[in-house]
Amino acid sequence: MLVGLVGKPNVGKSTFFHASTLVSAPTGNYPFVTIKPNHATAYVKVECASKFFDVIPNPREGYYVDGFRFVPVELMDVAGLVPGAHEGQGMGNAFLDDLRQADVLIHVIDAAGGTNEKGEPVEIGSYDPLNDIKFLEEELDMWYLGIIKKGWEKFARTVQQTSEDLSKALGKQLSGLKVTEDMVKDTLLNPAFDGKITEWSDETIKLLATKLREQTKPIVIAANRMDVPIAKENVARLQKEFPNYKIIGSSAASEVALREAAKAEFIKYVPGENKFEMIKDMTAEQKKGLQFIQDSILTPFGTTGVQDILNYAVFDLLNYMPIYPGSVGKLGDSKGNILPDCFLLPVGSTALDFAFKLHTDFGNNFIRAIDVKTKMTVGKTHVLKFGDVVELVVGK
Repeated sequence: MLVGLVGKPNVGKSTFFHASTLVSAPTGNYPFVTIKPNHATAYVKVECASKFFDVIPNPREGYYVDGFRFVPVELMDVAGLVPGAHEGQGMGNAFLDDLRQADVLIHVIDAAGGTNEKGEPVEIGSYDPLNDIKFLEEELDMWYLGIIKKGWEKFARTVQQTSEDLSKALGKQLSGLKVTEDMVKDTLLNPAFDGKITEWSDETIKLLATKLREQTKPIVIAANRMDVPIAKENVARLQKEFPNYKIIGSSAASEVALREAAKAEFIKYVPGENKFEMIKDMTAEQKKGLQFIQDSILTPFGTTGVQDILNYAVFDLLNYMPIYPGSVGKLGDSKGNILPDCFLLPVGSTALDFAFKLHTDFGNNFIRAIDVKTKMTVGKTHVLKFGDVVELVVGK
């Protein structure tokens, strides 16, 4: 699973990346600080299954704190996009191509309106962030359109002449964008795609690009710099203007400060929570800064928004769920580690899907599974639920 961070330059993408991963990416108050994409591990937050059994887990990957499991996902920070990116503006073609393998996108915008369309600092409130949402949609759609139209006439004639299944042909043609045959089938149910493919208008092909982009690159909006007063007003307006998007206010800089303070053991802080606890003495200036975050971000908004955005991308847009391997009466591995593993699977996955996720041999030799929480035996078609702990019984 790959989560992509996108947006125009200088809106806080690299700060959001740092807040999510504690890996520093280049930052600066000017466009194109980031050129090559940065990759690091971020974490989604779930209530750990260990609470059900009243035990403390020992995660092999990710970490555990105060009843919450933080499960790793890959996060990619792509260089800033500007209008005309699909035409090569600002190295846009290269930056867009970096997004090909992304499963979901987090679009970071400057909700305070202090960054113009080129990513240059301007007076707070003088730029309308609404334009940024429209701009990214257009750039992504035109990028998809450009890919689809490469060799389109020849492709369309071949499909028409051979009577090849259009869904299958397009799914294969666009697999590099994570388009599947089923996605194409759903898209082609739209009456706009009736008629011969060789007679489709440019407008029809553009609609195809948009519909496939929406399915393969779902987007959540990170409305950054929400601590600036005008940002709250802008977020409310954007939510009305774009009801199909989830728009979540965020303060990436505040999250960085909290996580760095927690890392240095000045405070106890669980990402995504609405408070922290000071556990080590610090300077008056440091205390003042942290108190400002509590009073201006955590108390009025509930969180900094960073963890909420990551969780929404993975659990709501991609529709994944955490599943744990375990055994009835024995939750530990051979080394005594309790519930060491947690895997993310698509909602609707079965016990057999989970077996194959763990190892091909487990899937091929599957006999049955046991729901460890209920101790009920289930078959290979049993649909798993969010947070299940599953024991697999396999043959040799």
